[in-house]
This record gives sequence, C-alpha cells and structure tokens, in this order.
Amino acid sequence: MENMIILQEKENPLFNRKEIILNINSQITPSTKETEELLAKKFSTKQENIKIKKILGKFGSRTFEISANIYDSKEDKEQTEIKTKKQREAEKAKEERIKAEAKEKSEKITQETKSNEAIE
Repeated sequence: MENMIILQEKENPLFNRKEIILNINSQITPSTKETEELLAKKFSTKQENIKIKKILGKFGSRTFEISANIYDSKEDKEQTEIKTKKQREAEKAKEERIKAEAKEKSEKITQETKSNEAIE
C-alpha cells in the first residue's frame, strides 16, 4: 500500500469510536487484515479495536475507498457491532468444545477417584 489519504475522520462519542473514511493507493485490493494493521499503526491502537466496514474499489483504478470504525476498546466494539452468522456459529462451536472438554476432565477425575477408592 503506497499512500493513504484520510478523507473524513469523525468522533462518535455515543458509540465510543472514530468513524474514518480514507483512500489507499495499491496495486491489488488490500485485505481486511492488512487494512487493520495499517490503521492500527496510524492511530496507535490494537487491531482488535478496529472494524473495517467496506473496501470499495472501482474497475481499472488503483485507488480504494475504505470505511472503518476505530473503537476505544474491544468491549465497545463487541457491544456495538453486529456479528455475522459465521462469527456466531464459531463462538457457539468454541463454547460447546470447551464444555465437552470440561465434561471429559470431570469424568476422568471421577474415574480416578473411584479407582483410588477401590485400591484402598
């Protein structure tokens, strides 16, 4: 990404965020991750506090318009931004995996205690 021009920067105290619109010149369409890294460096914040709303390019142009929100904290971002179905399903699967692991541990512990009682 060669250069970045901030077109609009607006502070939104209601949602504890900055709303940013900027142009980036690049040979290829910048990925969301690359854009988050660039904004994190520019605004001295963590990547987890940034939500890229859109990356818009025009055919034949190397200029991309990016709309992003930069939150004060990860908690503010999670409370405000709507999660996609894919994100919700991933969180649900993670919770189920954690519950299954906890259940396995508790069953293992109860089996060990039973075997120890049988030995005594």
